[in-house]
Amino acid sequence: MSNVAEKIVPAEVPGSPTALTPMTMLDRAVASGASIETLERLIALRDRWDASEARKAFNEAVAAVKADIKPVVKNRTGHNSKRYADFSAIASAVDPLLAKHGLGYRFLTEQDQSIKVTCILFHRNGHSEQTTLAGPADTSGNKNAIQAIGSTLTYLQRYSLVQMLGIAVSDDDDGAAGGASEKLSAEDAQNLRDMLKAKGAPEDKFLKWAKVERIEDIPTAQYDACVTAVQNFKSKQP
Repeated sequence: MSNVAEKIVPAEVPGSPTALTPMTMLDRAVASGASIETLERLIALRDRWDASEARKAFNEAVAAVKADIKPVVKNRTGHNSKRYADFSAIASAVDPLLAKHGLGYRFLTEQDQSIKVTCILFHRNGHSEQTTLAGPADTSGNKNAIQAIGSTLTYLQRYSLVQMLGIAVSDDDDGAAGGASEKLSAEDAQNLRDMLKAKGAPEDKFLKWAKVERIEDIPTAQYDACVTAVQNFKSKQP
């Protein structure tokens, strides 16, 4: 039996400051003129070691990010006056934290019978994980073919990233990230005006109820309550 292994991997000396890793073993093997077969086995061992260490670093980074992420406040209005957090709100909340811990993400897209988006979350040490969501083109709202595809892509990007990181989305953040201080967007303000007009509700009375001078002065945190109030409005019959 060859004693090459014994030359490459000597017994560890108690208190030795040098940790015996696969990379150390490979270096010693090269220096001692080990056979190709031995080098191949050590290279495979090193690769498995590196992959394991990268996975550990990835998991630690994700755990650190999740410990710091706060709920993302819904900042846009979609179909049926439903509130949601758009991609920019989600990215603004998570991108700085991901970068801080050596993480990043990217998307891959595919289209056949449906539109597929794969969110890949990766760490600077090399480990990555991914999740895929699929759906049909969003043809609502008289979109053309390209707009329908773009709408679905944006939707799937949002939700695949939310799923990958386990992000919580909140109606209100008690003012910490814009719920109490941020005012309605032009889109939301116009949506309320359109609803008031459709219901035949006087805008001046609505403003008095909302305790603001203009619809644009309404805080985003109160938007859902305003929508409910308008929906429940009943005009007086002559």
